[in-house]
Amino acid sequence: MKLYLECASGISGDMTVAALLDLGADEGALRQALACLPVDGYRVEISRVSKAGLDACDFAVLLDDAHENHDHDMEYLHGHSHEHEHDHEHDHEHEHNHEHDHEHSHHHDQNHPHAHTHRSLPDILQIIEAGALTPGAKALAERIFTILAQAEAQAHGVALEQVHFHEVGAVDSIVDIVAAAVCLDNLGITEAVVPVLNEGRGFVRCQHGLLPVPVPATLNIAAGQGLNLHILPVEGELVTPTGAAIAAAVKTEDALPERFRVVKTGYGAGKRRYSIPSLLRAMLIEPV
Repeated sequence: MKLYLECASGISGDMTVAALLDLGADEGALRQALACLPVDGYRVEISRVSKAGLDACDFAVLLDDAHENHDHDMEYLHGHSHEHEHDHEHDHEHEHNHEHDHEHSHHHDQNHPHAHTHRSLPDILQIIEAGALTPGAKALAERIFTILAQAEAQAHGVALEQVHFHEVGAVDSIVDIVAAAVCLDNLGITEAVVPVLNEGRGFVRCQHGLLPVPVPATLNIAAGQGLNLHILPVEGELVTPTGAAIAAAVKTEDALPERFRVVKTGYGAGKRRYSIPSLLRAMLIEPV
């Protein structure tokens, strides 16, 4: 069977993990894999939510107070008291960690005012290596993170080894990427069709100011990995660098078979509130 990622309203790390869980990836195996990683300061919450009246899976990484980092762009756009789109799921949604993951990666600055420790790509690869993951999941997680780090290095104009991830951002990214790799491996996915990533437009606020959408890291991944982009008339970031990196790492084809049978469908909910539902639809398909 093949995986088909229908990124009609973009893709992010948490949306991907949620869609794969909805497809039938083993939640117990995922939690066990995450528990073995030498990373703390977070907990994972998996729930069912309603998006545009559709039942979907929601995957959330909830950070503790020491690692908290709010979604400054959503506060900038909607005010500090903006309401979340989800109606009846958990109240504490961490929209920052996956929909805004690009703001956590940058060239290391010795004069950076924040006290958080930083992790380089080798540091993160060591964390992945230390986990009790299957060989397939481990290799895929390493590939995704390497694609992401290469795109960030290019965006900042530095060497790959000079790219450092804030501890705050690294926790989110590690959990998202490892979770996606574990779920893909658990489902036995070896082929994936990713025809196009629908992206928004405008600007997104990050730590150092406003970035144009698509953000540079996402564009670098699309260019370097042969991903097709389509810009929608939607203000906001629909495709995050983590989402793009996962799509790039798993994609084997960019065109659907002429005819195929849908074996199963999964819906992964996003956290952002846009003019279109924030949903990633994943399908297991068999060519006819």
